[in-house]
Amino acid sequence: MMFAFLKPARKFLKGAALALTSIALVACETTGLSTGPSISTNAPVPVALLVPKGSSNSGDALLAQSLENAAKLAIADLDGVQVDLRIYATAGDANTAGAVAIQAVNEGAKIILGPVFAESANAAAKSVSARNINVLAFSNNTTIAGGNLFVLGPTFDNTADRLVGYAKRNAKDNILTVHADNVSGQLGRNAILSAISRQRASDAGTVGYQFSQEGVIAATSQIKLTADQNQANAIFLTSDTSGALPLISQLLPEAGLSPATIQYMGLTRWDIPAQTLELPGVQGGWFALPDPQLNQQFQSRYAQAYGGLPHPIGGLAYDGIAAIGALVKSGKSDALTTGALTQGAGFQGVNGIFRLRADGTNERGLAVATIRDKKVVIIDPAPTRFGGAGF
Repeated sequence: MMFAFLKPARKFLKGAALALTSIALVACETTGLSTGPSISTNAPVPVALLVPKGSSNSGDALLAQSLENAAKLAIADLDGVQVDLRIYATAGDANTAGAVAIQAVNEGAKIILGPVFAESANAAAKSVSARNINVLAFSNNTTIAGGNLFVLGPTFDNTADRLVGYAKRNAKDNILTVHADNVSGQLGRNAILSAISRQRASDAGTVGYQFSQEGVIAATSQIKLTADQNQANAIFLTSDTSGALPLISQLLPEAGLSPATIQYMGLTRWDIPAQTLELPGVQGGWFALPDPQLNQQFQSRYAQAYGGLPHPIGGLAYDGIAAIGALVKSGKSDALTTGALTQGAGFQGVNGIFRLRADGTNERGLAVATIRDKKVVIIDPAPTRFGGAGF
């Protein structure tokens, strides 16, 4: 997941990077049985870490190193648990990912952390599914989840649930969904509509727009009309800063949908990059983010250990090791089976609490934030245990 820098609001980044792959991938089948290897907890547990080292994409080298560093930091924090971490380079390529996953298992790996990209994660999981090995990928693409493949990245469903739940409790529960007509926007729309249904909020309609500057401009009047006709009191936007958010957050208030009278919500992080906070249209808007205090602690410790800050998704490698360590500490030979990985109490990571679900997705404890005077303000803290606010 790479973040583009903010462009002027009237410009639209047509080549915006998407957190979700544009290819629909088929998830491994979920059997409903607890599968996974038997391990010896009296010896270091072999863990394979698959990173995009060797990729032709210049940004992948930093990402790979950040994931490796975060994993090593987590291992240093384990109490009474030994992990034998083995690093494998995927070059950001799905075929390579599948091949090194097989190599890792042949060399004794009992669980795989990574890869990052959805195609690579899918290939890795499929290549070792018959070997009874689970894969904890750094992707946030839920279309690949299931069977022996779990995604650790923050998901649209999790964010949508958190924000819709908060909106309902604060009487902003007649929600209009506005999304791009592309794969990422449609997946975001589906997540929001599912959350509205689960949380028993009200659906005030959906409006899609062509993923272009012209498309956003053309859809503005329809968004205003739909909001007025259905008496929406909240607008949930799927767009991010590298896509339509700068333009749409400018045009909607100009069209008469003032943030002072209708609540804006975002499915993406509105604090990344930091220049987003300068946008007039996002002031007062709501978005969700991991526990900022824990995240800041992680960034500080990472900087002290390695110099510089981790990649935005670097903490996922720490979370993966933390979960593995917590399970292995139980001393049980089935600690890395799907049944153990999906235990309901969850785990503590550098971004707060999280747990893995039987369908291969995850649930994370998120805070709700707003933007006031171009600064992030937490208005509902992240829960510290499951069953609390937002879940």
